[in-house]
Amino acid sequence: MFPATRFRFMACVVLTCSFLAACGGLSQDTKASERKTVLTTFTVIADIAQNVAGPLVHVEAIIKPGAEVHGYEPTPRDIAKGASADLVLENGLGLEAWFLKFIEQTEAPRVVLSRGIEPLAIGGGSAGNMPNPHAWMSPSNAQLYVDNIVVALSNLIPEHASDFAANGDRYKAEIQAIHEDFKEQIVEIPPAHRVLVSCEGAFSYLARDVGLSEKYLWAVNAEQQATPQSISSVINHVETNKVPAVFCESTVSDKAMQQVVAETGAHFGGTLYVDSLSTPDGPVPTYLDMLRHNSDLIVTGLKGNSR
Repeated sequence: MFPATRFRFMACVVLTCSFLAACGGLSQDTKASERKTVLTTFTVIADIAQNVAGPLVHVEAIIKPGAEVHGYEPTPRDIAKGASADLVLENGLGLEAWFLKFIEQTEAPRVVLSRGIEPLAIGGGSAGNMPNPHAWMSPSNAQLYVDNIVVALSNLIPEHASDFAANGDRYKAEIQAIHEDFKEQIVEIPPAHRVLVSCEGAFSYLARDVGLSEKYLWAVNAEQQATPQSISSVINHVETNKVPAVFCESTVSDKAMQQVVAETGAHFGGTLYVDSLSTPDGPVPTYLDMLRHNSDLIVTGLKGNSR
């Protein structure tokens, strides 16, 4: 694996190339104020959308880096931004419980990016009435998000449809390359240790795609506190399977997972990112950085020595 700094440099180079390619369709006197504005619900899909849009569109997330997405409460300023947006992109699958109130205040077209994805249920199996909303954590699903964004932007600015399609194809190739590398490394982990233990059950799609089983302290609601029963269940699972490392997510407290560490002797493998990117100077300023960061931590942790 290359150092994280080199990955970020490479990502910036590729993104710059994508932007330059898209710039070919812009007149030199085009002003930034003339660009369309696309509003997304949270930072992850904002970054994905910006990679497809290039400099042709201004993309902005409602929720800022580091914030928890499930129970967010839109501010009056958010409502004002929504009213002036040309397009609004949401994840869907019940992630943005607050979004219906928000969307009532804008006449902008609304596109659900998880459209076409076969949802998994919270806790596994088919989705039923309770789908797991974290579909973007699967690189394969993320490529469907890209396709949906290409269509949405092409409908918004038809004269640049070919630019959006080209940017989307380049970006999907980057996502797929990270996915293939992750799968190759998972194969090197002893089968008994291919267990992803996390605070929130946000990795069902990713675990399915790369061959991991999962165990978590709570299902989806990040405000829910781990119960003594759920902590005990995770402790038993970690001890029975001799899981080398456990993890928690950036937008929730790792206090309960640290209890699992203390009781089992498992290593705390680090902080995974799911619902939010970091600020530009943090470890995951882009979606591609998030995929690499998470895969590196998971592989390093699960390759740990048997206990």
